[in-house]
Amino acid sequence: MNFDEYCQQKATPPGSSTYYALRQAPAASQPLLTALFALRRELEETVKEISDPAIGRTKLAWWQNEIAALASGSPSHPVSKALAAYLPDVQAEYPALQALLAGFEMDLDQARYLDYPNLRRYVQSVGGTFASLVARAAVKVKDPAQTSGWSAPIGEALQLAQFVVETGNDARHGRIYIPVDEMQRFNVTAADLINRKYSDAFTELMRFETKRARDALHAARAAIPANERRSQRTLAAQAALALALLDEIERDGYHVLHQRIALTPIRKLWIAWRAR
Repeated sequence: MNFDEYCQQKATPPGSSTYYALRQAPAASQPLLTALFALRRELEETVKEISDPAIGRTKLAWWQNEIAALASGSPSHPVSKALAAYLPDVQAEYPALQALLAGFEMDLDQARYLDYPNLRRYVQSVGGTFASLVARAAVKVKDPAQTSGWSAPIGEALQLAQFVVETGNDARHGRIYIPVDEMQRFNVTAADLINRKYSDAFTELMRFETKRARDALHAARAAIPANERRSQRTLAAQAALALALLDEIERDGYHVLHQRIALTPIRKLWIAWRAR
C-alpha cells in the first residue's frame, strides 16, 4: 500500500462526510487535503481511542518526533510521507502542525472545561488551526497569515458542531466538552450525560449548544472571500454538512446521548454538491 492509499483509507472511508467534502475540492489539491485529514484522524485516534493516558502520551510524543522528522526531510510514517510529497513548504507549516498536535494533547491533560473561554483554547488549536491548514492546502499558499483570518473560524465552528454530535460518545469516554458553568446554568450534571439521562433541562442545554454552533457556522461561511469560494469547496461542504446534521439532531429532539445521529450517504452527496 502506498502513502496515498493509506491516507485515503484513514481519512476518507466511503460514505463519510469527509469523503464527500474532499470530493468537492479541485483534483490537484485532493492528495494534500487527504493527507491532512489523515493526520488529524491519526492524532484524534491517539487521544480519544486509547484508554491508557500513558500510552496516548507515548504515541503523541512519537508524532511530535515524526513531525520534526517531516520538517527535516526524513519522515517515516505514510501520512507524513504524503505531507512531504505535497506540502509546498513544510517548514512554513511546521508551527501549525505543532499547534495542532498540542491541541490534541490537551485531551490528555483535561476532560472538563470550566467555561467557554477555556474551552475555546482547545477549539482554536484543534479546529481553527486545522481549518487554516486545509484552506492553505486548497490553494497551496505558503504564508499562514493569508488565510487564518477567515479560515480559523470555520474550523472552530465545525468543532463546536462536532461537540453536539458526539456529546454521548465523548461522555462515555470520559470527556465532556460542554463548559461546567453552562451545565450548571441548565441544571444538567456530568452523571446525566454519562448515564444517558434525557430531560427538559438537557434539551434546553443542547438547544443552546446547537444554536452557538449553528450561528458560528453561518458567520464563518459568510466570511469566506468571494474570490476563494471555488477553491475552498471542501470547507464549504463541511460547513453545509454540519449545518444539515445539526438540523437533523434538532428534529430528533437532541437524542445524542445513546446514539450517533448521522445523515445518509445520498444526503451527504447532495448537500456537499450543492455547497459548491
